Amino acid sequence: MSQQPTKVTVRETGDGTFTQEVKSGSHIFITDEPEDVGGLDSGPAPYDMLLAALGSCTSMTIRMYANQKKWPLEGVTVALTHHKEVGADNVKRDVITREITLEGPLDDMQRQRLLEIANKCPIHKTLESKPEITSTLAPAKPQGNAPAETAKPPHKPPAP
Repeated sequence: MSQQPTKVTVRETGDGTFTQEVKSGSHIFITDEPEDVGGLDSGPAPYDMLLAALGSCTSMTIRMYANQKKWPLEGVTVALTHHKEVGADNVKRDVITREITLEGPLDDMQRQRLLEIANKCPIHKTLESKPEITSTLAPAKPQGNAPAETAKPPHKPPAP
C-alpha cells in the first residue's frame, strides 16, 4: 500500500540567524533557536518540534484507541524531555522520556493497554525504525545580476 508523501517546506526568514518559516499544508509557523545559542527564540527549536510530534501522535493514538473501545478516558497529557548521554559503550545517544497522564475512571488493565498503544503510535515507530534520510541539492538558481542565459545548459554543436 503506497501512501502519498508528506511535504513540509522550511526556509530562512532573514529575521534572525536561525529563524525559519515552516509550511505544512495550509499551516505556516516559525521555528528558531533559543537566544543563548544565537537565535531570537521566536518559535520552538527543532528538538522541541520533534518532541511535539511524538507527544501529539502519542495522545492522538491513545484517544483513537480509547474511543474505539468506548473506554472512559477523559483526558491525555504527554510530557516529554530530550537529552544526550554517553552509554557504558562510550557511544552518545539521544534519550527521550515520555510521561503519559491518563485522566478518567480507567482500570489498571485499561491503563496498561493504553501505555502499550502509546508505543505503537506512528511517530514512535518511525523514530525506533532508524528511518532512511536522503538529501539532495535542488538545481542552483541563477545569481541576481547574472544574465538569464547563464542558467541554460551549454550549447552543443550538432553531430556531424
